[in-house]
Amino acid sequence: MDIALLIKAAVMGIVEGLTEFLPISSTGHLILAGALLEMNDAKAKVFDIAIQTGAIFAVILVYWQKIRDTVVGLSTEKQAQRLALNVLVAFVPAVILGLLFGKTIKAHLFNPVVVASAFIVGGFIILWAEKRHDHNAAAARVEDADNMTLMDALKVGVVQCFAMIPGTSRSGATIIGGMLLGLSRKAATDFSFYLAIPTLMGAGVYSLYKERALLSLADLPMFGVGLLFSFLSAWVCIRWLLRYIATHSFVMFAWYRIVFGLLVLLTAQMGWVNWVD
Repeated sequence: MDIALLIKAAVMGIVEGLTEFLPISSTGHLILAGALLEMNDAKAKVFDIAIQTGAIFAVILVYWQKIRDTVVGLSTEKQAQRLALNVLVAFVPAVILGLLFGKTIKAHLFNPVVVASAFIVGGFIILWAEKRHDHNAAAARVEDADNMTLMDALKVGVVQCFAMIPGTSRSGATIIGGMLLGLSRKAATDFSFYLAIPTLMGAGVYSLYKERALLSLADLPMFGVGLLFSFLSAWVCIRWLLRYIATHSFVMFAWYRIVFGLLVLLTAQMGWVNWVD
């Protein structure tokens, strides 16, 4: 057993769990962390997608009561039916565009310069969105994710597709996009978590199936460690974030994105860090 590899898998799992649901891009951080840890071959890219499933189990645990009530009420309760249908509708655009352009995006955009640039641009978008939200805080159309319409869900699903660009952030796109579309910060955050379940689980299962020829039983310890640490760190992060957004905006994450993106570009330009994809 390669202990060094397992340690790297644990670090990558922690990075995934801590960044998946914050508006700072887990994919971007995994690309950069993988470059530093020299975990950036074809198998490592499958690993990066697969360990997202661990983070999703954390969402299921935190939202278990809501998920259970929705599933149980599907046959009789309109509210449960509406929420499930909204998640399904929001999920579809990413599936379509992922199947059409996923391979091209991975081939041309999964590199540190694109990631750093997306960090910076996304940071300024968050600052703009939060300023706009402050001026219109009382005008949120939708205070609770249960009250979203099918059109609201479809729009959030379309916005989620921007996260196919590494460094953009799936949670950032759906939360900030939802706020710009008239959702309250809480409604946008909750729906982002609900939408993450089919989106990330689907991506993980599809990636494992598609690249199954690269994998063997010997890879199980690495994937198991990554999944475990992804789950644990995501569970801590989600619980913290839900408390944080009750009294804070996302401005802190915007500045983090901008500073970190500039740091990556600077270290790459100066040759201080060998950011390679």
